[in-house]
Amino acid sequence: MKALILTAILAITLVSCNQKNKETENNTTETSANSSELYACPMHPEVQGKKDETCSKCGMELTELVTQTQAPHEKKATEASSAATTQSNVNIEDILISYINLKNKLVKDDTNGAAEKAKILFTSFDRFDIKVLSEKQKKEYLDIADDAKEHAEHIGDNGGKIEHQREHFVMLSKDMNDLIQLFGTSQKLYLDFCPMADDNKGAVWISETKEIKNPYFGKEMATCGSIKKEY
Repeated sequence: MKALILTAILAITLVSCNQKNKETENNTTETSANSSELYACPMHPEVQGKKDETCSKCGMELTELVTQTQAPHEKKATEASSAATTQSNVNIEDILISYINLKNKLVKDDTNGAAEKAKILFTSFDRFDIKVLSEKQKKEYLDIADDAKEHAEHIGDNGGKIEHQREHFVMLSKDMNDLIQLFGTSQKLYLDFCPMADDNKGAVWISETKEIKNPYFGKEMATCGSIKKEY
């Protein structure tokens, strides 16, 4: 009788041990898979790393999952193409990156971070080389830039007052849309729309990802909105 009881206990122990080993193996495999995933910068796909690390070129978070099936020669071609298009649009891209970094701070309800990024955006307009523009383009650019800089300045001077910052971000985003319409962009960007923003009048913003991340409501209603247009 004792022998039967001991045998039963031993069998139960072995089953339990095997189950734990399987769980450990599954967890290890899952952790390994997650740690091996690479993410890229939405504006500079050639810059890759772990999720939520920052791009060494523009400081944006790495959010785009890299597909591991891409052949080495295809990857090199993509990187070369990206570098070429980036170089040809370096001036407007500088402005776009500064704007997107500001937008992402508002998404996170980071009012002081938004103020800091708005000041960087302000200076990026001054760095734009207007010498390469025609007289007509120059006039249109200066009209957009003057208005955008005014809103960026308000956002930069009002850290701690996020509702006021978001009011100016409404108009700033319209200016950014006008800027893209004027010069175009080599990057895949999206014009998003929230019907509840700006006191239910609705407002747009420019995003680098398809995923809706609302800068007007932040964490309160992060996914409120839809893609209105793809540039």
